[in-house]
Amino acid sequence: MQEEFKGIKYNQEAGTITLINNPIEKIGEVAICTGGTGDIPVAEEAAETAMFYGSNVSKYYDIGVAGIHRLFDKIDNIRKTNVIIAAAGMEGALGGIITGLVDIPVIAVPTSVGYGTSLKGVSALLTMLNSCAEGMTVVNIDNGFNAGYSASQINRKIANNKRNNERSE
Repeated sequence: MQEEFKGIKYNQEAGTITLINNPIEKIGEVAICTGGTGDIPVAEEAAETAMFYGSNVSKYYDIGVAGIHRLFDKIDNIRKTNVIIAAAGMEGALGGIITGLVDIPVIAVPTSVGYGTSLKGVSALLTMLNSCAEGMTVVNIDNGFNAGYSASQINRKIANNKRNNERSE
């Protein structure tokens, strides 16, 4: 297929295929974070979607509560972005933790990975929905596409507002 369509891109981990005939300028930045490595396929789907819709993306994988020092090592860079996507399975705590550390929008994506009583993502979904961290929005289980699309919309609005404010000064 790649021979027939010049410019086609396949991301095996995300399970996505993109073909861009008319590229748009990428602006702003979306941070994509995962609790563990099992969350990467959903995060990659979110990343591919955000990039397709015109956002720059930075990735911070495997920074969840089992090794939270990795999150603390990256949090300053994560705070510099316009929007954060936090994908996590198991108990789904990553979204609430990040939201408590930043003052920018966080989109939490529960993933269906995990062992024990993760219930194919239901446990993470309920944790995210019941979080008391204000500023966090939750999408459905494994819905990297919606997280990436929503993050890109928010990011582009913020980036365009920053541009307009810089021009008027």
